[in-house]
Amino acid sequence: MSVRKFPQRQCIGCGEMKNKKEMLRVLRTPEGEFTLDCTGRKNGRGAYVCPSMECLKKAIKCKGLERSFKMAIPKEIYEKLEEEMSHLGE
Repeated sequence: MSVRKFPQRQCIGCGEMKNKKEMLRVLRTPEGEFTLDCTGRKNGRGAYVCPSMECLKKAIKCKGLERSFKMAIPKEIYEKLEEEMSHLGE
Protein backbone atom coordinates (compact mmCIF):
# COMPACT_ATOMS: atom_id res chain seq x y z
CA MET A 1 0.00 0.00 0.00
CA SER A 2 1.44 3.38 -0.97
CA VAL A 3 1.56 6.38 1.31
CA ARG A 4 -0.28 9.39 -0.06
CA LYS A 5 1.77 12.57 -0.30
CA PHE A 6 0.23 15.94 0.47
CA PRO A 7 1.56 19.08 -1.24
CA GLN A 8 3.53 21.31 1.12
CA ARG A 9 3.73 25.10 0.95
CA GLN A 10 5.80 27.59 2.92
CA CYS A 11 4.12 30.41 4.82
CA ILE A 12 5.47 33.81 3.75
CA GLY A 13 4.95 35.07 7.31
CA CYS A 14 6.41 32.50 9.69
CA GLY A 15 8.31 30.39 7.14
CA GLU A 16 6.81 27.06 8.28
CA MET A 17 6.08 24.29 5.80
CA LYS A 18 2.48 23.07 6.10
CA ASN A 19 -0.08 21.18 4.05
CA LYS A 20 -1.48 23.24 1.21
CA LYS A 21 -5.07 22.66 2.42
CA GLU A 22 -4.29 24.20 5.84
CA MET A 23 -3.11 27.51 4.36
CA LEU A 24 -4.70 30.51 2.70
CA ARG A 25 -3.60 31.62 -0.74
CA VAL A 26 -3.03 35.29 -1.47
CA LEU A 27 -3.75 35.63 -5.16
CA ARG A 28 -2.75 38.19 -7.78
CA THR A 29 -5.13 37.89 -10.71
CA PRO A 30 -4.01 38.52 -14.31
CA GLU A 31 -5.83 41.88 -14.04
CA GLY A 32 -3.53 42.87 -11.14
CA GLU A 33 -6.03 42.56 -8.28
CA PHE A 34 -5.13 40.93 -4.96
CA THR A 35 -7.57 38.67 -3.07
CA LEU A 36 -7.64 35.74 -0.69
CA ASP A 37 -8.31 32.48 -2.51
CA CYS A 38 -9.80 30.02 -0.02
CA THR A 39 -10.30 27.30 -2.63
CA GLY A 40 -6.73 27.42 -3.97
CA ARG A 41 -7.97 26.91 -7.53
CA LYS A 42 -8.39 30.39 -9.01
CA ASN A 43 -6.15 31.53 -11.86
CA GLY A 44 -3.21 33.76 -11.05
CA ARG A 45 0.03 33.87 -9.11
CA GLY A 46 -0.28 32.86 -5.49
CA ALA A 47 1.58 33.03 -2.20
CA TYR A 48 0.59 31.08 0.90
CA VAL A 49 0.06 32.33 4.44
CA CYS A 50 -1.16 30.60 7.62
CA PRO A 51 -4.78 31.38 8.53
CA SER A 52 -3.76 33.63 11.42
CA MET A 53 -3.58 37.40 11.58
CA GLU A 54 -0.10 37.13 13.17
CA CYS A 55 1.38 35.50 10.07
CA LEU A 56 -0.23 38.04 7.75
CA LYS A 57 1.14 40.93 9.83
CA LYS A 58 4.58 39.29 9.86
CA ALA A 59 4.42 38.88 6.05
CA ILE A 60 3.54 42.56 5.70
CA LYS A 61 6.31 43.66 8.06
CA CYS A 62 9.08 41.64 6.39
CA LYS A 63 7.71 42.33 2.87
CA GLY A 64 7.08 38.65 2.14
CA LEU A 65 4.28 39.44 -0.31
CA GLU A 66 6.43 41.91 -2.22
CA ARG A 67 9.18 39.31 -2.59
CA SER A 68 6.73 36.62 -3.69
CA PHE A 69 5.08 38.78 -6.33
CA LYS A 70 8.28 40.66 -7.28
CA MET A 71 6.54 44.04 -7.17
CA ALA A 72 5.68 46.85 -4.77
CA ILE A 73 2.30 46.42 -3.12
CA PRO A 74 0.23 49.48 -2.10
CA LYS A 75 -0.91 49.89 1.51
CA GLU A 76 -4.59 49.73 0.49
CA ILE A 77 -4.12 46.12 -0.64
CA TYR A 78 -2.64 45.16 2.73
CA GLU A 79 -5.64 46.76 4.48
CA LYS A 80 -8.03 44.88 2.19
CA LEU A 81 -6.28 41.56 2.90
CA GLU A 82 -6.42 42.20 6.66
CA GLU A 83 -10.15 42.94 6.38
CA GLU A 84 -10.78 39.73 4.40
CA MET A 85 -8.72 37.72 6.91
CA SER A 86 -10.72 39.13 9.85
CA HIS A 87 -14.00 38.12 8.13
CA LEU A 88 -12.69 34.55 7.72
CA GLY A 89 -11.96 34.36 11.44
CA GLU A 90 -15.58 35.09 12.37
